[in-house]
Amino acid sequence: MYHEGWRGFFRGLGPSLAGVVPATAVKFYVYGNCKRYGASLLKLSEDSAVVHAQAAVTAGIATATATNPIWLVKTRLQLDKSRGDADRRYRNSLDCVQQVLRQEGVRGLYRGLSASYLGTVETALHLVLYEQLKVLCRRGLESMDDRSSFFGGELAHWISTSGAAGSAKLAAVFLTYPHEVVRTRLRQAPMENGVPRYTGLVQCFRSIAAQEGLAGLYGGLMPHIARSIPSAIISLGVYEFVLRSVGP
Repeated sequence: MYHEGWRGFFRGLGPSLAGVVPATAVKFYVYGNCKRYGASLLKLSEDSAVVHAQAAVTAGIATATATNPIWLVKTRLQLDKSRGDADRRYRNSLDCVQQVLRQEGVRGLYRGLSASYLGTVETALHLVLYEQLKVLCRRGLESMDDRSSFFGGELAHWISTSGAAGSAKLAAVFLTYPHEVVRTRLRQAPMENGVPRYTGLVQCFRSIAAQEGLAGLYGGLMPHIARSIPSAIISLGVYEFVLRSVGP
């Protein structure tokens, strides 16, 4: 704040806003369809953990592949710091894309993709836990007297969805968070000589662990939790409401 003012807290907001809609759309479109088709192909119920896991992994891979350039630009802008706007490496999102393409080629826009693929473990764990916890929460709310009314039923659904989504996301983040740190490091802009500090997934893990220890792999955990849990509750709550509204 001393060097950049309040605007510094909002650097990278444009790509974040541009990426949220397509990322969420791809994720839940692929997840919902893979859950349905997976159950049919595997001859299992859609409530099966195996069906949820394969659908979540596929959704994670599809989302990461489709939106990685957006998140790379967001990360570059967030990490672009100086004592004045004139000294910044990137003027805006478009300038960042142009510089990446010119200096690093198309592959530059997909830096950190390997860590994103590794992050599908978090997506799978989150959605599998969510589906199981959702059932348990709803069973616990079945004794509510006003579940027959629309608002009573929706309230019960919202409570069960929120509790399951928040709890599942918290567990998934704690178990898989290091991939977030590695992904961010891999997306950093190359050094002044054009050589990236981190050259690959394994090298990045080893470098952080050797230089910063376990604490380095969990840097920024609390802000991430503060952002991701409300996001999970809202997105899954809206997703479930839409399914109930338009479903048979």
